[in-house]
Amino acid sequence: MTPEILLVFGILVVVIVVLVTEVMPLEVLSMLVLGVLAITGLVTPTEALAGFSNPAVVTIWAVFILSGGLTRTGIANIIGRNMLKLSGTGDARMIMLIMVIAGGLSAFMNNVAVAALMLPVVMDIARKTGKSPSILLMPLAYGSLLGGLTTMIGTPPNILVSEALRTHGLTPFGLFDFSPVGLIVMVVGMLFITFVGTRFLPKHPPFEPERKGDKQVISQYRIQERLFRIHIPKQSALAGHTLASSHLGSRLGLNVIAINRGRKISLAPNSTDKILPDDELIVEGRLDRIQEMNNWGQLLSESVVPEENALLGFGMQVAEVRLSDDSPWLGKSLSELGFRNQYGLNVLEILRLGRQINMNVKSRKLIDGDVLVLHGPMASIKQLAETDGIMSPVVLNAEEVKEKYEKEKKIRLFSIPDSSRLLGMTVTESCLGDALDVQILEVIRKDGSAVVPASDLVFEPGDRLVVAGMSDLVGVLLMQGLEAVFDKDQAVVEDTSILQSDTVGFVEVILSPHSVLVGQTLQEIRFREKFGLNVLAILRKGKVIRTGLRDLQIQLGDALLLYGQWKKLAVLGREPDFVVLTEKMQEVAREEKAKTALTIMAIVLLPVIFGWVPIYIAVVIGAAFMVLTNCLTMEEAYLYIEWKAVFLIAGMLPLGVALDKTGAALMVAEKVITILGPLGPYGVLFGLLSITFMGTSIIPTAALVVLMVPIALQTSAGLGISPYPLMMGIAMAASSSFTSPISHPANVLVMGPGGYKFMDYVKVGLPLTLVILALLMVIIPIFWPLVG
Repeated sequence: MTPEILLVFGILVVVIVVLVTEVMPLEVLSMLVLGVLAITGLVTPTEALAGFSNPAVVTIWAVFILSGGLTRTGIANIIGRNMLKLSGTGDARMIMLIMVIAGGLSAFMNNVAVAALMLPVVMDIARKTGKSPSILLMPLAYGSLLGGLTTMIGTPPNILVSEALRTHGLTPFGLFDFSPVGLIVMVVGMLFITFVGTRFLPKHPPFEPERKGDKQVISQYRIQERLFRIHIPKQSALAGHTLASSHLGSRLGLNVIAINRGRKISLAPNSTDKILPDDELIVEGRLDRIQEMNNWGQLLSESVVPEENALLGFGMQVAEVRLSDDSPWLGKSLSELGFRNQYGLNVLEILRLGRQINMNVKSRKLIDGDVLVLHGPMASIKQLAETDGIMSPVVLNAEEVKEKYEKEKKIRLFSIPDSSRLLGMTVTESCLGDALDVQILEVIRKDGSAVVPASDLVFEPGDRLVVAGMSDLVGVLLMQGLEAVFDKDQAVVEDTSILQSDTVGFVEVILSPHSVLVGQTLQEIRFREKFGLNVLAILRKGKVIRTGLRDLQIQLGDALLLYGQWKKLAVLGREPDFVVLTEKMQEVAREEKAKTALTIMAIVLLPVIFGWVPIYIAVVIGAAFMVLTNCLTMEEAYLYIEWKAVFLIAGMLPLGVALDKTGAALMVAEKVITILGPLGPYGVLFGLLSITFMGTSIIPTAALVVLMVPIALQTSAGLGISPYPLMMGIAMAASSSFTSPISHPANVLVMGPGGYKFMDYVKVGLPLTLVILALLMVIIPIFWPLVG
């Protein structure tokens, strides 16, 4: 084995690990691979950059633009509107029709775009027919994948294997050379999914017909469990504040979705709307946050602190302690350590690399060199000093405490009146401090003694609480008698129909496959401020997430439940980053250009079919005419190109060249021949198909094809069999990405709206994959003989 082969194998291993783990963006990986191959001399600089001018790459991005033209002119919308007339109400007939239409469109359009286009149409059909989306959406995704197998432009793997044949001096596949095998696979696959696969799909509650379907959406997200009424007393400090300035959302995580004012109810109020005395706010939020708000209202605020120095009264001290590099606490948070319960001390803040950390202190992972600022009895501090992994505590004097910490902590004193329902509750049960990120430093008992409160400490009559961090408006407002009405077992707004009208309602959205917002939080994109809509919940991989939404990174496949005015939801429907899962909220398509787009597509395909023009030239010209005829704008054309796929393929192609050029592909092919050769040509075909099928579950299809092609060509040459059945098999297997949601973006798109979990794809996709594998073994040799 030569040093060059060792080097290329090393690069290949790193590439596969990164592709599987996605520890970096795939576009960045492809650029790094390109650069490393050139620097190490495995390929020439010209060969390294040749991927960007490769006819396959040119064909792929041009096909994306052609697909965008068909999308913007509403081809799928036109077909979808007539779908219901043909499908009837039977499940099998409806599922088959959805798959046939998706497959037919995917033969000439990007299959991810087809899935995104058809998604709102299918959701509307589910609402109108009372079907559950879970039995329709996975067939939609799989139908779009199966349809891509039928033509050369249906999916990037088909384009790549055809171009690889041309590059190696062989006759490339034509536009419809994939059709005989692809059509048979598509038909059998669709029949299997319709009559067998759907039996393994989750049985979520069906939509009720027509508008009542909104109730099913709300039920799926369990929003009714989190709806509460909050009464605003006449003397409340909230009166006169806007919803934005009240900080009910930013600090308590409460969405105000309606204001009941006398006999008038204002739905989806704006953030600038004012709160008035005697208003009743209908809010959505966590029960424990509501309970905490109520419990703060059970305290009386005192104007003075218990001692001249608030932190050092009642025998308490403040000390700084540094963690050593061998501390067993490293990598753990204070919550995980159960720090306050175990050591009887408060951590006021963490000093790290010259800066003070005083927010979310309990959840921070501790690192080497952290200094914990402790507060509590001197005896507890001395006991902590005996713990392994920490340095000797430095006890601060009164001046240092006052200068460094007391001013910043904004100490307040609260007392518990005799009538308070907090009496008899533990600190944990009270939830005090959970939402506001404040800290109960000590509880002063009636006899004048003071304790650092453990989670099981019970509040007693006469207790006073020394609280740090209660500095913002919400902290003051909660002391003004603000009271939520709730039952401990259920929310009080059971009839959600009062929250909907002709102008306001609920709707689901997902991220568009072209979105640039993947990985960003709602707070970072300023979603509420930009669109004026409330995000009530996110459905991810079958699990409903309803807390911490502002700081949650949104992912492709997430379904977001929004609440707001229909006109604002319509504005969101025109945003390229989102797909609203109801057709009426979609941006209006340029249906007057539909005939023009279809004509351009026909003019592109005809000369390719007759062999007059190479496909990469025809599709580039067609893409240009899509823009010239205003089927889509140039900005939209850029948007519809999947740049991740383009960069990934262009960057991976030089790796295929390096595998071939260094002899690494030949070495692997010899191993394949040694293992599978004795089984004959059929054994080799079966082995390569199996490897590709397994690889497509974890590696992007385009990258997998680039890696498999040189091995297949070397294997065919070594055994003296035709390369065409092997290349056809690799293309078909690579595009059959059915076994996991992450194996193809079309699968991810339907995951949230369908309420699917990872195993749902395995239950349906694995038997489907085995059926297709057996089918390919039979039909490929018929149309593309292995020998001769």
